[in-house]
Amino acid sequence: MFYPLSAFIGLRYAKASKGSSFIAFINFFSVAGIALGLMSLITVLAVMNGFEGELKLRNLGITSHILVETYQKEPSHLENLSGLPGVESTSLHLESEGLIQSGYGLKGVMFQGIEPEVMQKSSIISQNMLVGKLSDLVKGDYGIIIGRALSLKLQLRVGDKARLISSENSYFGPFGRMYSQRVFTVKGIFDMSSALDDKVVLMNIHDATRLLRDKDQELVKTRLFLQDAFDYKSVVTTLNKMGLSSTSWRQQQGALFDAVKMEKNMMSLMLLLIIAVAAFNIVSALVMVVSEKKPDIAILLTQGMTRRNIMNIFLFNGAYNGVKGTLIGLITGVLLVSQINNLLALFRVPVFLGPNGQGLPVDLQWTQVVMLVFISLLLCFLASIYPAYRALKVSPAQALKYE
Repeated sequence: MFYPLSAFIGLRYAKASKGSSFIAFINFFSVAGIALGLMSLITVLAVMNGFEGELKLRNLGITSHILVETYQKEPSHLENLSGLPGVESTSLHLESEGLIQSGYGLKGVMFQGIEPEVMQKSSIISQNMLVGKLSDLVKGDYGIIIGRALSLKLQLRVGDKARLISSENSYFGPFGRMYSQRVFTVKGIFDMSSALDDKVVLMNIHDATRLLRDKDQELVKTRLFLQDAFDYKSVVTTLNKMGLSSTSWRQQQGALFDAVKMEKNMMSLMLLLIIAVAAFNIVSALVMVVSEKKPDIAILLTQGMTRRNIMNIFLFNGAYNGVKGTLIGLITGVLLVSQINNLLALFRVPVFLGPNGQGLPVDLQWTQVVMLVFISLLLCFLASIYPAYRALKVSPAQALKYE
């Protein structure tokens, strides 16, 4: 097979081990360091992406993506909301804080008045119902659907009664100020495996307005279901241009997702530093190769090889180690990500964070993998520049003076 002369000589230097065992040793560990760093980075990012995706799916499956203030707005504005780019569907929605009381305890919760037909089609809650379904919330039946965590805390089952007390609406009665309250029947139980399972109570929006004594529908807003909850900014900007006030999931869940993103970025930075340290081991290895091969460089120069070709020899030498380490890290990283849950099961490591409580959630994004491979190769190339520049400056007369 034909190789350019610089690549041929550089490949021989990279593979040579006889008479230079220490250099070969450093080369081996620089390649191993790049491979381990890239493998770890691919694995950690895939797991963190999966964890973030699970949070997005479960927490934002309960939290409203965007709530729009539509009270006393023109009907034409409301009809246009479902046609906005990125909006999947819309429904009337009401939220209020209050208490739920059973015979076994009292718990602060968030009431959500919903349109059951729309929620049945658009919300992921409908796919995570343990008992009952969202369409069981019939107007006037005063039924509620609660999370499994809340049902366990208050020992509520389907068919049980619970008293709901609104903390945002009160009136004066014979015994002073009284808070609006009503007895509801549990119609269903969902399990999203999220932190909000014991904090949200779903009911028909008409029953919610009766509970809150909201005759004029002032508290009712329009809920927007987005195709991607993270693409909320463009929708909010459009709503502002339409003169509609809105709130997004960032007000309630933003801090949590910011913390997850910061943790992912910091872990990525630390693992990139491992790759950088391994890449710059190439510097020390190549500097010693240049010092050892000075007579060879001098002979090549006297035989007519240009200094640019001499520099290319050592650039290729360093790039070869970088490509080898990157390729090994890429293959092992992808294999580890694909088999990580099987390995956890093999070693009986109890991790239950993924879908249906099985293993780790994994989301391998190839755009991230390509970016990591590019960064790894770039670091290795940059690490090869200084030793190659030193080889460029070798003087044949000085190198062969004592030969």
